[in-house]
Amino acid sequence: MTGGYNLVMGEHSDRDKHGAHRKLVARLRSQSGDVTRLTAGLDEEALSRRTIPGKWSIKELVAHLWRVEIVFERRVESMLAEENPAIERYDPEGDPDFAKLASRDGADLRDGFQAARERFARRLEAVAPADWHRRGRHPEFPLYDVHFQIEYMAHHEAHHVYQIYQRRAGMGRIPHG
Repeated sequence: MTGGYNLVMGEHSDRDKHGAHRKLVARLRSQSGDVTRLTAGLDEEALSRRTIPGKWSIKELVAHLWRVEIVFERRVESMLAEENPAIERYDPEGDPDFAKLASRDGADLRDGFQAARERFARRLEAVAPADWHRRGRHPEFPLYDVHFQIEYMAHHEAHHVYQIYQRRAGMGRIPHG
């Protein structure tokens, strides 16, 4: 074994795999920190301004991140509680819960997202290493488990954090982290 990798068998140890899980949780925390930093100092008008016609504002992007986290957290909980549950696709178009979140005050929305993220990160830290590979049945992804869901979430979120960055860049100096 070298660094958690069995050179003879070509497999990673459970300990090494759980290191990857911890890195995903750290990434989710880091990205939520970016959301806080990139929205700092912006008033409601700036957060709500659609700087790209037909595209979401910063505030709507934060609402989307929070709404997706809620959906994905429910998926994780169902995979942890049930054997191979069916996982439904999520389509943000016409989602009334997204609209409710997006209608909140921008600072309240950001703070609520941060609190929800920290609670979810602590929940993920408590998941046993083997439970990260509990499965669910998703219509698009044949190999779907808790790990896949959280990695998918991290990539999806990174895309939207970049969009927040792009919109913020047009509003002046971006706060340092």
